[in-house]
Amino acid sequence: MIDISRIRADFPILQRKVNGQPLVYFDNAATSQTPQVVIDSIVDYYSNYNANIHRGVHTLSQEATDAYEAARHKIQRHFNAEKAHEIIFTSGTTHAINIVASGFEKFLKKDDEILVSALEHHSNIVPWQMLCEKTGALLKVIPMNDEGELQMKKFDELLSEKTKLVFVNHISNALGTINPIEEILTKAHAVGAAVLVDGAQACPHIKPDVQELDVDFYVASAHKMCGPTGVGILYGKSEWLDKLPPYQGGGEMIKEVTFEKTTYADLPHKFEAGTPNIAGGIAFGVALDYLNDIGFDTIASYEKELLDFGTEKLLEIEGLRIYGTSPNKTSVISFNIKGIHPYDIGSIVDKLGIAVRTGHHCAQPIMDYYKIPGTVRASFAFYNTKEEILKLVDAIKRAKKMLS
Repeated sequence: MIDISRIRADFPILQRKVNGQPLVYFDNAATSQTPQVVIDSIVDYYSNYNANIHRGVHTLSQEATDAYEAARHKIQRHFNAEKAHEIIFTSGTTHAINIVASGFEKFLKKDDEILVSALEHHSNIVPWQMLCEKTGALLKVIPMNDEGELQMKKFDELLSEKTKLVFVNHISNALGTINPIEEILTKAHAVGAAVLVDGAQACPHIKPDVQELDVDFYVASAHKMCGPTGVGILYGKSEWLDKLPPYQGGGEMIKEVTFEKTTYADLPHKFEAGTPNIAGGIAFGVALDYLNDIGFDTIASYEKELLDFGTEKLLEIEGLRIYGTSPNKTSVISFNIKGIHPYDIGSIVDKLGIAVRTGHHCAQPIMDYYKIPGTVRASFAFYNTKEEILKLVDAIKRAKKMLS
């Protein structure tokens, strides 16, 4: 059972007002809020042991290095990676995807095929388009249906010995659909293809086990998981990370440099050029501790309650349509009201202190499929309440009355 009052007290931003109203924050799919313990860890780093890592023999550098690498080991345990060096710190999910896309330029040739799902965020579409332009490989799309689910029979038809890579998000940021990644992984591996799973939207709600999934690459961002912005991870199997060339050149990722030749450092440092977001990496580890203390089963159960309650109450509004109606989804509700632009709804509910996201949510192909300009998206987290959902429903009714 979740102690919602205690949990909400952990988040200082939830105590503030917006436009004179208590903040109701329903934009968690974009960025989750940050508990005080994570904020404190950032302040502690800059107040007490701010120094560069891996390079200094002095005490502050050693303390910073120890804390940063301890965070890497926390992340390894959280995702159940076999080895700590399979966890690469990045600036976020987009950076992690680009590392893999850049590296695979070495392995693809003309007319090879890579598959991407119709439910992807732009950051899991554009890098692969760029890769195809460079290599002559072909990008093919796993189509979706009206419920916002992937058409798995079409996926079977697309797979062939030409398929070298498959990219799919674990959970759709725009619709909340949970994709059948276990099935996708099994079938892709059967034809010899590697698979990258974008876990940015999944990791706030579930705890992926990368070894059990047997996934080749898994990527995530801290700021979706009660952590800071500007830090994320790329998990990759050692055999893949060893084969991929470095994404950037510079300090930290080298073993030896002369003007004639440079040799690269071992994993994970080969992919971590330059001074990293040290405070962010440490805080990411603290955020994982916080979420695990609550428990992901507890989080999932409570968020399912919010999803079911919110769906029921929103559908009572005449003219409201929800996009993404798969029974297998997480706590995201994307909707429109007939005859009203989503931006207008979002603007009015903001005046009432309620934060929702409007637009195409960096998933424009989904909106094109439905032939709409975008949606209003309410995304719930474990610190939200049913009372807040009722405020949203009342606010939408007011907006509808004003705009009709």
